Amino acid sequence: MTTENDFKLIDNCNRHLNYLRISITDRCNLQCRYCVPQELIPKLSHTDILTYEEILRVVQAATRLGISKVRVTGGEPLVRKGVYDFLQQLVASEGLKDVSLTTNGVLLHDNLPKIQSAGISRINISLDTLDRQKFHDITGFDDFKQVWQGILKAHRMGFYPIKLNIVALRGVNDMELVEMARLSLRFPFHIRFIEYMPIGRAAFRPESLLLVPEIKDQIGVLGNLIAVQEDRHDGPAQRYRYPDAKGEVGFIPAISQHFCNKCNRLRLTASGQLRPCLLSDHQEDLKKVLRENGSDRDLADIFIRSVNHKPSDHNLVSQKPAHVCGQMRAIGG
Repeated sequence: MTTENDFKLIDNCNRHLNYLRISITDRCNLQCRYCVPQELIPKLSHTDILTYEEILRVVQAATRLGISKVRVTGGEPLVRKGVYDFLQQLVASEGLKDVSLTTNGVLLHDNLPKIQSAGISRINISLDTLDRQKFHDITGFDDFKQVWQGILKAHRMGFYPIKLNIVALRGVNDMELVEMARLSLRFPFHIRFIEYMPIGRAAFRPESLLLVPEIKDQIGVLGNLIAVQEDRHDGPAQRYRYPDAKGEVGFIPAISQHFCNKCNRLRLTASGQLRPCLLSDHQEDLKKVLRENGSDRDLADIFIRSVNHKPSDHNLVSQKPAHVCGQMRAIGG
């Protein structure tokens, strides 16, 4: 008889999906212009979001289907009450080989011991500028100093890798890209330049996109970029390092050279929807199954159905690109 254990998450393009990104909240303590819309969008209520117990049950079902890597995101995950106990339980989940955290870093400094005690060693931190005033202009808050202090403390405490995610924005931070890449010479940080993706309704839309080929040209003044061999847990980033650098630089060319052909991920939204693609609004309702006392097989069926709807690629660069309605803060991009 066929059981959940007989299934593996292989889609119609023969992509093996082993990576689940989990948004645990749509709340955030920053208001980044490229993420937050000008008009007010109601936040999810407490009952709208999955409980930690429900998330852990989803992860249990997912690992039986071959999910081995999980990243916790938001919104800002560290604003949710009880997150550190949840992280500890998540890390202990049978079948998971890699659990990491994405944060904006505002609450990082004082909570790093709890994150480390939970078993997390890999952290991604969103940091679009090294300038305090520009940080305020982008995020709406004067929190650069505490974010940077949190990054340095994480380094001292032995977190590795520490990845700094930079959304490249023409006319906003394009003059800083060299200095941000230079950090990889001094620290063992992974500096990652991400092409802006038009998702949801945001207060900021660049007149023209700043794409990876141009970014590479700019930061090439620091030296030749040497390709780094990919690791089995790597995501879509193209990895490089400068000669004798302590860290790396990476590029995520979501628009100029999309990586859909090797995408290995699914996304669980804060509201309990399973999305096969960040850049598509198609989703399957896991929360309904959970709250109607669905079986493990019912959960597995949702995963299989979602995988079968995973598109071969996104069409953001086509002549008639689709508009992604979901807000990034609740999708877990």
